[in-house]
Amino acid sequence: MTASGIYVYGIVRGDHALPAGASGVGDPPAPVRLLPAGELAVVVSAAAPGLRARRRDLLAHQDLLLALAATGPVLPMRFGMVAPDETSASAGVTARGAEYGALLSRLDARVEVNIKATPVQDGLAALVREDPVVRRLREETRGQPSYENSIRLGEAVAAGLHRRAAAAASELTAELAPLAEELRQGPEVDGCVLNASFLVPREAEAQLRGVAEQFGAAHADRVELRVTGPLPCYSFVDATPVPAGV
Repeated sequence: MTASGIYVYGIVRGDHALPAGASGVGDPPAPVRLLPAGELAVVVSAAAPGLRARRRDLLAHQDLLLALAATGPVLPMRFGMVAPDETSASAGVTARGAEYGALLSRLDARVEVNIKATPVQDGLAALVREDPVVRRLREETRGQPSYENSIRLGEAVAAGLHRRAAAAASELTAELAPLAEELRQGPEVDGCVLNASFLVPREAEAQLRGVAEQFGAAHADRVELRVTGPLPCYSFVDATPVPAGV
C-alpha cells in the first residue's frame, strides 16, 4: 500500500517495549514501531490513504493499545489519528513531554470501563404498578379508545420508562463511584439515559463489572445495562498530542 502520513496509536514512555509481533491497521496490517520523542515515544505505523473505520481496523487499533497497556502506561489515541510526517508527530509530543509524562503516571495500571444504560422497553407492567398517571391513562384508553388517548398514553409510558431508567442509572453511578478513581460523562447517545466511563485500577475492573452486572440483574425491570471493558483510557486523555494530517 502507498503510505500517506503517519498513523498514531498512542504515546508511551521511551523504554516501553512493543508487544511481540505487534501490527496495526491496514490490509495487510502495517508494522508498528516506536518513534522517539524526547523521553517518550509515539507508537506509529505507516498510514494508508482512504483508511475507514472498518471493524477489523477498529479492533486492531484497540487490541494493540490493550497489549501495550498490559506492560506499562499508554496514552491512547482514538481511531484515525494521522500526523503529516514523523517530524510533526515527534515534535508535538516532545514539546509537551512533561505534561504527557505526568499523565502516563496517572494512567499507569488503570483501565477504562464504559457503561451505557437504556430504558427497559418491556417494563410496562412495573411502570403501571408504580405510576398512577400511567395507570389512569391506560384505564381511560381502554374505556374510551381514541387516537388522542393512545398518543397521550404512549407519551406517558415513554416518559415513565425513561424516568425509571434514569433513576436507576443514577443509583448505579453512586454505587460504582467508590470503586472508581474518576468518572467522565460521555456524549449523549440516542436512547441512553447514561453513557459514562470509569477510570479504575486494573485489579478493580472485575469488581466494578461485577457490581454493575448484579445491579442490572436486580433492576432488570427498570434499566438495561451494557458494560464494556477493559478499554484503553480514551476518555481520560483530553489533549490531541500531534497535528492532524490526512
